[in-house]
Amino acid sequence: MDELPWLVRLATRLVRDADVAEDCAQETIVSAWRHLDELRDAGALRAWLRRSLVNRVIDRSRRTHDELDIEGVEADWRDDAWTVQPERVIERLDVRDELEDALARLPVSYRVPVVLHDAAAWTVPEIAEAMGIGLAAAKQRLRRGRMMLVSALAQD
Repeated sequence: MDELPWLVRLATRLVRDADVAEDCAQETIVSAWRHLDELRDAGALRAWLRRSLVNRVIDRSRRTHDELDIEGVEADWRDDAWTVQPERVIERLDVRDELEDALARLPVSYRVPVVLHDAAAWTVPEIAEAMGIGLAAAKQRLRRGRMMLVSALAQD
């Protein structure tokens, strides 16, 4: 299938490990091949593959235990006394490894919308469709994911 290279690129943006990204992409292609006879609209293949890949990445990443806690991050952001050092965040944004480490610490349900929107230029409706969630939920996850990313970049 000609779809494998772009699936691998997409998966690589969502997970830090290139081997895991390739596995997810390959598993998505195999699953599509097995269920090809169920596809009614050939034009919907790419959308189905995107959604399948995103779900596969989410399922695999749920096993990660080194993630930020959204309740703690939101509590910090509501506290008027809490702040981040903007120069520290900007400095760490400029270092790709630091940014990737911070992204890897986001729970996958928040990492996926941030990466898809801010790195892959997907629209919020596309993210909602790929994740199988409503538009309001996709917007909230993107907002929370960005908050968590800034918090992670501000930490030592």
